[in-house]
Amino acid sequence: MSTVSNGSVSLYYRREGEGDGEPVVFVSEAGLGGWSWGWQHAALTGPYETVVWDLRGTGRSDAPPGPYSMATLVADLETILAAVDARNAHLVGAGLGGAVALAAARESTRVATLSVLGAAARGSAFDLEPLLAAPDDRAALWDSLEAGLSADFRESQPDVLDGIVDWRAEGDAAPAGWEAQLAALEGFDAGDWLVEVTLPARVLHGTEDALVPVEAGRELAAGLPRGEFVPLEDAGHLVGIERSRTVNDRLLGFLEERSSSDR
Repeated sequence: MSTVSNGSVSLYYRREGEGDGEPVVFVSEAGLGGWSWGWQHAALTGPYETVVWDLRGTGRSDAPPGPYSMATLVADLETILAAVDARNAHLVGAGLGGAVALAAARESTRVATLSVLGAAARGSAFDLEPLLAAPDDRAALWDSLEAGLSADFRESQPDVLDGIVDWRAEGDAAPAGWEAQLAALEGFDAGDWLVEVTLPARVLHGTEDALVPVEAGRELAAGLPRGEFVPLEDAGHLVGIERSRTVNDRLLGFLEERSSSDR
């Protein structure tokens, strides 16, 4: 567990594993702590070095007054990449984190591949507020999961939901933090420059995502020169949780394909 500073803002990150090659760096959804990558972290740590960090405004990172810009969040990610000496990294981002990873893939020389979950090329496609709730309001945290997970998953996995509420209460952003983060999506529009993101990219998206329409994910993949769209049938927004085994297999397969092509 470590911290690094971007200017006066301290950013918390955790680096684990000793896999060969480029690390996998996760970029979280607005308001959600590093717990949200627990399923992917368990699968990828070992084959790869992994890095999980808290966006400014979340968890153990500083929460300066907002609003935050997309450029600021991309600069924070670049600071994390430099801190772990990642000359090349595999970025995996969810929701807002997917947009941050997408913008970083355009601007940074440190990105090898891009994987995004439940994201879009335009800020207007995101409707994330229903997912967010104050960490000290357990009832609201529970209710907000209705926006992020399918009814089938919620009904069949009540113990998982209990655990998620516990993790959210401990590590999610307070309202001021996630409101500042969501401001980064205002005016965000990658439509004119997606063609510049020429690295291998995979877009995974639940077909029942109520917060970012599946059509927006499909459009994002189509606009990326090396983009591939992976629909996850009947899944909601938090596909890394709801379809963790499939997402993990897809991520590992994608990264192995990249490693094989470099040999």
